[in-house]
Amino acid sequence: MAEHRSVLVRVSGRVQGVGFRDWTKRKAARLGLSGWVRNLASGEVEALFSGPPDVVESMLAAVRRGPQLARVDDLKITENAEPASGPFAVRYGY
Repeated sequence: MAEHRSVLVRVSGRVQGVGFRDWTKRKAARLGLSGWVRNLASGEVEALFSGPPDVVESMLAAVRRGPQLARVDDLKITENAEPASGPFAVRYGY
């Protein structure tokens, strides 16, 4: 079993203007994941999660629910994304 998993995720629904990026950063940092999160011009949120497979899976489960004001309609997951290192960050701009 792989010791590291990196996934690129696109989240659609009511995910902008509801604190989704900051919530994602706090949750990912608490879990010890590397990566980033950003808004897309399409209205979606995109994130890269890198870390132990079970921790990445926990983060994906949390993102499926999202923060309180969000409504997640769909999650598109791309496996084997380019791994990230360092602290989890919010990327600004489109």
